[in-house]
Amino acid sequence: MKEYRTIKQVAGPLVFVENTHEVGYGELVEIEFGEGQVKTGQVIDTSKEIIVVQVFEGTSNIDRQSVVRFSGKTIKLNCSPDMLGRIFDSLGRPLDGGTEIIPEKQLDINGESINPYSRDVPKKFLQVGISSVDGMNTLVVGQKLPIFSVAGLPHNEIALQVARQAKIGKNFAVVFAAIGITSEESRQFMEEFERTGALERSAIFLNLASDPAIERLITPRSALTAAEYLAFEKGYDVLVIITDMTNYAEALREIGAAREEVPGRRGYPGYMYTDLAQIFERAGVIKGKKGSITQFSILSMPSADITHPVPDLTGYITEGQIVLSRELHAKGIYPPIDVLPSLSRLMNKGIGEGNTRDDHRAVSNQLYAAYAEGRSLRSLAAIVGKEALTERDRLYLKFADEFENKFVRQGKYEDRNAEETLNLAWKLLSLLPKSELTKIDDEIIDKYENLLGLKFVELSGG
Repeated sequence: MKEYRTIKQVAGPLVFVENTHEVGYGELVEIEFGEGQVKTGQVIDTSKEIIVVQVFEGTSNIDRQSVVRFSGKTIKLNCSPDMLGRIFDSLGRPLDGGTEIIPEKQLDINGESINPYSRDVPKKFLQVGISSVDGMNTLVVGQKLPIFSVAGLPHNEIALQVARQAKIGKNFAVVFAAIGITSEESRQFMEEFERTGALERSAIFLNLASDPAIERLITPRSALTAAEYLAFEKGYDVLVIITDMTNYAEALREIGAAREEVPGRRGYPGYMYTDLAQIFERAGVIKGKKGSITQFSILSMPSADITHPVPDLTGYITEGQIVLSRELHAKGIYPPIDVLPSLSRLMNKGIGEGNTRDDHRAVSNQLYAAYAEGRSLRSLAAIVGKEALTERDRLYLKFADEFENKFVRQGKYEDRNAEETLNLAWKLLSLLPKSELTKIDDEIIDKYENLLGLKFVELSGG
């Protein structure tokens, strides 16, 4: 490795080096300072005059006399089936006290772009055991579906529940990546995975808030590299859970500011859309390959603003979103998923006969319609009082309450399968007159009325 003592400037987490040979983007760097102390970094910008290096361990004690060595190598992850059941840091180094992974392959963490022609259409149901997801915002194998949350809501608990309960088939694995979390959150994640036995089928990558910003950019890439190896080399259906992508975007902004880049919206770099797309587009199903990668990412919206650049750009890349509600959380409802602004654009591909059940789409549509009407009537009832409402309106009000308390609400360790979810939906719909089920064909209504022994409410007027 060639050595240079040409550091021009040290600014925050960045070191600016001049007069070097040709250096590649993403190349690993060693910086020696003091009495033989060494820190590592990565090239994040190159030009003829200046090379910009992001130092992983921070730049304290590095000065203009420090020695810089360029390795000619990029960051690679040691990949092996032995990754399952293990906990790593952002660079794939064990955090669980176990031995280093003996690699079957070493893969570049930036991955390789999937040829659009080779992508297959996602069409297989992925059960997460949460009714408001499985029933109304179904996750499909190969899909990327984020959770839009805000500070103080239990998005991490939902992520853990999905990691415990998600089911596709026998050859199934979870890759869990936590970005910018506290030490307490890290401890909780590790204890929960170990206590519930979910660790056995999981590879976990943890990045702490105290770690350098560059490691927050590396964490999801390392996790997705592990997922790609397990999916496309070993045939696993892999669910990748990432929390929290807003911390990732904040790291992008921090590094952009240190590089003195011209900022875009709200100070975020102008290339943030492209950067986020490089993360999200690593999900999918490839023709001729047995495995798949599904992404279930969590994104906390600053100031609960869904038009904020991070959720706004994410919405253009992903196939829908699941939105958490402060109002439902204030009522003590867990998980506080607001189904009305939530959407899974690929839902129709993964439901119906052969995947879930023949009544799934129609029942979901009817639940949406009835709950939306019940919610709107709450505003009217607050003004004129329930007594001024018609009998029909009061039924919809009751339906909205029961829907939130029995369908949306469920225990953190309550795992409902698709059939239980749909049967529960029918029981709630029986709180309405049969004539109100305009989104469901009569044959379907008759079939499940008899099958489940339903008794629909009748209006007193007939």
